[in-house]
Amino acid sequence: MTTDLPAVTVGVDFGTLSGRALVVSVEDGRELGSAVHEYAHGVVESTLPGGRPLPLDWALQIPQDWRDVLRFAIPRALRAAGVGPEQVVGIATDFTACTVLPATGDGTPLCEVPSFAERPHAYPKLWRHHAAQPEADLIVERARESGQSWLARYGGRISSEWQYAKALQVLREDPGVYAAADRWIEAADWIVWELTGQESRNLCTAGYKGMRQDGTYPDAAYLASLHPDFADFTAKLDHPLSPLGAQAGKLTEAAAELTGLRPGTVVAVGNVDAHVTAAAAQALDPGHMLAIMGTSTCHIMNSEVLAEVPGMCGVVRDGVVPGLWGYEAGQSGVGDVLAWAVRTATPHEYESEARRRGISPHELLTEKAAAQPVGAHGLVALDWHSGNRSVLVNHHLSGVLVGLTLDTRPEDVYRALIEATAFGTRTIVDTFEQSGVAVTEFTAAGGLLRNPFLMQTYSDVLNRPVNVLASEQGPALGSAIHAAVAAGAHPDIRRASAAMGGNQRAAYTPDPARAAAYDRLYTEYRTLHDYFGRGANDVMLRLRALRDQS
Repeated sequence: MTTDLPAVTVGVDFGTLSGRALVVSVEDGRELGSAVHEYAHGVVESTLPGGRPLPLDWALQIPQDWRDVLRFAIPRALRAAGVGPEQVVGIATDFTACTVLPATGDGTPLCEVPSFAERPHAYPKLWRHHAAQPEADLIVERARESGQSWLARYGGRISSEWQYAKALQVLREDPGVYAAADRWIEAADWIVWELTGQESRNLCTAGYKGMRQDGTYPDAAYLASLHPDFADFTAKLDHPLSPLGAQAGKLTEAAAELTGLRPGTVVAVGNVDAHVTAAAAQALDPGHMLAIMGTSTCHIMNSEVLAEVPGMCGVVRDGVVPGLWGYEAGQSGVGDVLAWAVRTATPHEYESEARRRGISPHELLTEKAAAQPVGAHGLVALDWHSGNRSVLVNHHLSGVLVGLTLDTRPEDVYRALIEATAFGTRTIVDTFEQSGVAVTEFTAAGGLLRNPFLMQTYSDVLNRPVNVLASEQGPALGSAIHAAVAAGAHPDIRRASAAMGGNQRAAYTPDPARAAAYDRLYTEYRTLHDYFGRGANDVMLRLRALRDQS
């Protein structure tokens, strides 16, 4: 190890299928080394590890997979960086959200208590666990009936992905697990508990996923209207909240042995993968929307204005950066929708061609799709294969593809789905602006940046320049930036972002002819969007009910 390397922080990004550790210079944000650890269990959606089958729309995870990221990825990242633990001034983590779990009072995940190992509700529920939609619907119904003021801060709808809906599902379906859970905690906070040995809670997840507004959670009388035994649920959440970039504690001896870091290393307050990326992308100014594009897309934006935006996932004071209202919106399926097309609509001869040329099916379909003019496929799709998060907030909706003929080719379908996801983003942008929250700049981050055709399509559909995050590891870099603030290497998130983050401005600019053509296709998309999504035809919900009854 050389002695002239700079002080560094470690950012650890816990994703859906893997976790990544990144070692970053606190001086200028240089990424010195990284490592990825794949979860051994991935997404648990069909059976528990012991073999017990799971119902439809379930998505669970295994806490040991998260510990293994600390155990394996951090030491490998340090070795890749050529950095010793004495140079690490701080560590921070981010997580998918709402990924939430029941735990005992000392932080033990309930699924690790032997008597609960075969109880599905004892396991962490991943963000894309959508089986709590009936509970989410009930939460909204009772909130409207009783005039709950916080509902407007979430666009008038509550997602099945969030804390209260998932907890209510546990109570209704396994009261024993609910009673045994002393704590109901976001994975973003639980992993910090593992590192520091003490519970902490972050302001971000409490506001966006826990319905905490103006310093309070929903009151006991309202919660009792959902279920008599739910009145005291907030006690399982309640804990002092720490601001983003604050110090949650310091690394314990056990955590130091696990990670290869020094005991006493500063640990930052937990955060959400999308929200922490705003600092990495230097997208903290009012009106600067950041889209983190991967299996799903999360849209983050700060504003000086508080407004009611239909279908937004939430608006929280100081939720992204102190001093501003942080807005969140999102799309439940983007990369997942394209992956579905490759799995189900790619013929054998296309797979053979891709193998022969040494490229992936995604690359082959993109190449073929990019060769055609806008509208040449004669298709328009709805991007709801995983339901709709914004602006309709209904995970029981499903995908649509209109215009199929005997001449339709796989690349036509693939392109129509790319366009549909771009139309979904435009719907979100339009809704913000129609609600009085200006979107002045648009930056993209995430794995889908690797597809230039997709990114150009977004620029054309939005008819605005698209910046791109300079780093391929946005959440991990964002966590490293927050770790630098917690450790005192930078005075606040804004100045740490300026020193350590970055983006490539106007990496994609709209083509006027394509933008005009997409305006026409977008009109058709919105017609279908409103017809199937706003109650004119609830065929998707009826089909889903038939499926669930079969």
